[in-house]
Amino acid sequence: MSEELLLAGRVAIVTGGGRGLGRAMTLGLAQAGVTVVATAARELSEVERVTTEVGAPGRILPILADVTRDEDCQRVVAAAFERFGRLDVLVNNAGRGMKYVSEKFMTEPTRFWEVAPETWRLVIDTNVVGPFLMARAVVPKMLAAGWGRIVNVSINAETMRRRGFSPYGPSKAALESATIIWAQDLAGSGVTVNALLPGGAALTGMIPASYPDRLRANLLDPAIMVPPLRWLASARSDGVTGRRFIATRWRDENPEAAAEAGW
Repeated sequence: MSEELLLAGRVAIVTGGGRGLGRAMTLGLAQAGVTVVATAARELSEVERVTTEVGAPGRILPILADVTRDEDCQRVVAAAFERFGRLDVLVNNAGRGMKYVSEKFMTEPTRFWEVAPETWRLVIDTNVVGPFLMARAVVPKMLAAGWGRIVNVSINAETMRRRGFSPYGPSKAALESATIIWAQDLAGSGVTVNALLPGGAALTGMIPASYPDRLRANLLDPAIMVPPLRWLASARSDGVTGRRFIATRWRDENPEAAAEAGW
């Protein structure tokens, strides 16, 4: 049975669903028959535009919500239930990158003590606290249903350790630690938690305008996330939890090829 048939009728939340990886994943799920609640923190128009791309009216519900605010997270989950009566998948994608530290972060690393405290808090609040608040809001509903999926969007391990990549690298390292711990907390419940990453730099809004044009051709298409996400969101991945999947390694016939060994 295809992923499309397995996913038809499911309901998902994709945070930061209006741009980059979030847009690609929102469209990829919606095109497979999933109803998607897509959030944006600053401009509702970002996710409203995505609703016109899918070709299925009502398949995507755009909501303005900031994942760093608990009341917004609770409101998004409540909206999913009030509108669709269920919630099956949470994709924690909303994030803040290094461009908030400096537009020149790719070529001129900023040392950690040079980062403004308010910038550090912005990135950590969005990339670490936000996924926690969203997961905290959805898990009781998923436990009641006896089934659910949480997918945390991550980055390469090398980027977590890269010079000048504070606080972005530490924020994603924390999220991956949370992924493993949450998976253990939910073991045997039918609710799984996994990390998914592109496997390289992707063409998203996190890439600064100063990034050389000659290198842009090497950036990954955000749609690379869609095949592994569909599998993770389906019943085919039952029992797979606490794992780390790399999209560039994805093979439809062998999902384990994308799982990082020893994770």
